[in-house]
Amino acid sequence: MNVVETSTARVVVNRQPQLVVPIRSLGENHRGRIAEHLKHLDSDDRYSRFGYAVTDAQIERYVEGLDFERDEIFGIYNRHLKLVAVAHLAFSVDMRLHACSEFGVSVLESSRGRSFGTRLFDRAAVHARNEGVQMMFIHMLNQNAAMLKIAHNGGAEVVKGGHESEAYLKLSPATANTQLAELMQEHIAQTNYQFKRHALHFRDTLDRFVGFWGSAISTKSGN
Repeated sequence: MNVVETSTARVVVNRQPQLVVPIRSLGENHRGRIAEHLKHLDSDDRYSRFGYAVTDAQIERYVEGLDFERDEIFGIYNRHLKLVAVAHLAFSVDMRLHACSEFGVSVLESSRGRSFGTRLFDRAAVHARNEGVQMMFIHMLNQNAAMLKIAHNGGAEVVKGGHESEAYLKLSPATANTQLAELMQEHIAQTNYQFKRHALHFRDTLDRFVGFWGSAISTKSGN
């Protein structure tokens, strides 16, 4: 069971207990992997994520324009250090709307069914609260059933209009618990990333070693 706090109520969401999913905050040095992730989305997924059919060139421009100082980008890496899910929490550039932020997420088809989108939404909500955001919203197409489900389960109010919908989640002020939770989540994610990086390096080294000795033995046998 998960409890989502809002400014007017505490919404209880029934979710099955799940394993911890390391979600890492991404920075400038991750631009290339973010672009690679988005380019792996098929045409339907790109349309659902951006609201129109984006090309590889448009993805490149979007990634180049990411403001890591203002916004927050979160990602989930698999054991091959491939980004399988990415979320963008964009903060308003209008100071009059500084207490608002917009959430967008994409998950590779091969990694769906693991609640990665929901986990990223929860992670973004905690960060938004800690940054003083009072309202987090999502703009989505009505055909984007996965995002609609994430919004509903997260306790957001969904307003449909035409072919598109807007979801609004009112956030309560940050607490010592939300601040500590974010620090712990980031620490776990950083540790997990380093572990995966070393494990991948070890596997690559082992594969080269096995390949070298395999070639040497084959050459010796041929002689």
